[in-house]
Amino acid sequence: MSIRTCPVHEFDSIQRRSNVSLMATIPAKKQCAEFSATVLDWFEESGRKDLPWQQNPTPYRVWVSEIMLQQTQVATVIPYFNRFMQQFSSVAHLANASQDDVLALWTGLGYYARGRNLHKAAQLIISEHDGELPVTLEGLQALPGIGRSTAGAILSLGSGVSAPILDGNVKRVLCRYRCVDGWYGQSAVEKQLWALTTALTPVENTGKFNQAMMDLGATVCTRSNPGCGRCPLQKKCQGYQTGLPTNWPHKKPKKTKPVRKTLMLLVVNDNAVLLQRRPPSGIWGGLWSFPQFDDLETLHQFAGALGKYDNHQTEQWHQLKHSFTHFDLEITPVKIALNHASGRRIMDENNGCWVDGELPGGCSAPVKRLLEKLTHTLL
Repeated sequence: MSIRTCPVHEFDSIQRRSNVSLMATIPAKKQCAEFSATVLDWFEESGRKDLPWQQNPTPYRVWVSEIMLQQTQVATVIPYFNRFMQQFSSVAHLANASQDDVLALWTGLGYYARGRNLHKAAQLIISEHDGELPVTLEGLQALPGIGRSTAGAILSLGSGVSAPILDGNVKRVLCRYRCVDGWYGQSAVEKQLWALTTALTPVENTGKFNQAMMDLGATVCTRSNPGCGRCPLQKKCQGYQTGLPTNWPHKKPKKTKPVRKTLMLLVVNDNAVLLQRRPPSGIWGGLWSFPQFDDLETLHQFAGALGKYDNHQTEQWHQLKHSFTHFDLEITPVKIALNHASGRRIMDENNGCWVDGELPGGCSAPVKRLLEKLTHTLL
């Protein structure tokens, strides 16, 4: 008889009534060994072995790749990883760089807190760990931006240490394989999945197994249109047996995302544009951006303090929309060309600077798009 997990909303009450343990969802030891052997055999035949971070897989290279791969596709990450390694080939190089230099290479990759945390962690590794990444799960997880799964990947893929992982691809494979009900972002479901991945991960060849599980989720057990006919786990996959494997994992409960609005000031003087550094934390933290305002009156007051301009030198561009995890942002760009005689107000580099060439650091994707359009209008 196959074992199936209970729905999340019933899980706690069933535990209280019958003292059911999470271990009830774990396959027997022999089944776990068969699972890992099947996955490893598949990896030898079909797994990915030519990704850049798989060449000379040091803990540092694995760490950088794992951070970049969070919520980002492999094809997108590859050119960013290669450029990053050319610029920052070691922890020391990364730690000694400025945040602007780091975020400049992160521009377009999104989720910029990852880049800031990577930089902070590198500095801590130099100051507190003699320049070497910690060799324990606890030590790695104490660093900014490194969670349990990322720590397991760094140890297993970078150092050959046995440690399980549970990234999005692995979650999808396990949810389908055991028909784990509920959204995997919920605590009770995540506990079940950690228990499963810990039981199924072999002590030997852990790095290959973890890579195989990620590859299986990324190339076969995909979110939509999974290639069940190519899957080595098909015969014992409970999701496949139901005929509706894409019913797992369950989707995150839908919530209507709020919409925020902002005005971005594209103020130009002598072909130079004013940029400001965002606060160190929060949305686009540490990146360079156009000054932002809630209303036109405040925007014009700010622009007027920079120099003189006439109404015909003001243009309101089409709205630009950008989606974040928790809200959508509607950006209305307002271009103002100052009179050439206005000069430029001197600004502290941490507050703002006039740019007419290379950017001083990283910027968000919407700002980059607006800069490209602005540059085109100035040519």
